[in-house]
Amino acid sequence: MKQRNDDFEARRKHLVNMSDQELKDYFYKLTDQLVDPLLDLAYQYTTPAIERSVLMRMGFSSLEAKAITDRLFEQELLSFGAGHIVYLYAKEQKISIRDAGLKLLEEQDLKKKMEVLI
Repeated sequence: MKQRNDDFEARRKHLVNMSDQELKDYFYKLTDQLVDPLLDLAYQYTTPAIERSVLMRMGFSSLEAKAITDRLFEQELLSFGAGHIVYLYAKEQKISIRDAGLKLLEEQDLKKKMEVLI
């Protein structure tokens, strides 16, 4: 096994003169730099699994939620949020959220219809 070069002393030179509070602040600064891009991704993007979960909390069964999510994904509407799409459609049609979700499955030109609402 090849011995590892020990460069610990060289790498810690900029930390030697810091107090405990300064080290803690520096740690949190580095942690923020690491986590911020992950948070940005979480706010800007979604997944079919997340959207199915939202629909299930809105009262749809897992099979219905999967079908609605797949339909919205095919129509390139998933990025607007499945629950949001169903809600807007229900509001526009003046029907219940459950009926709106099921009706979305039957809608022929869903993308064109939703462009007006979004």
